[in-house]
Amino acid sequence: MNSLNPLITKDPVNGDDLIVTRLEGRRSGIVIEGKFSLDWMGRLTPQQLTFVGLLVKHRGNVQRLAAELNVAYNTARNHLDEIVAALEYPPEDEDDAAPVNVLEQLSQGAISFEEALDLLKR
Repeated sequence: MNSLNPLITKDPVNGDDLIVTRLEGRRSGIVIEGKFSLDWMGRLTPQQLTFVGLLVKHRGNVQRLAAELNVAYNTARNHLDEIVAALEYPPEDEDDAAPVNVLEQLSQGAISFEEALDLLKR
């Protein structure tokens, strides 16, 4: 079976959103033509789509995802924050969320007690 290319989400010429105009069943060969939206997937890069797939694989556990990617927990969280911004969701109120996120990271072992204290002081 032929290998498939990763989903391209932006027009390589001008960066505009793309639409899907043809769908084809791999085994049946059925072809459906029309104008289909990529919806939220169209707002992400191929790399971000891969990250989302891995996040689902790990059932939302960013610490496990970071370990698989061999990156720091905070790096993985930054990638996730970029994806949230690309999806145009409003950011969390950082003043309310910061203590909870710090305690969550501490409880998961992603940061040390000293790092947690430093973050909470800020």
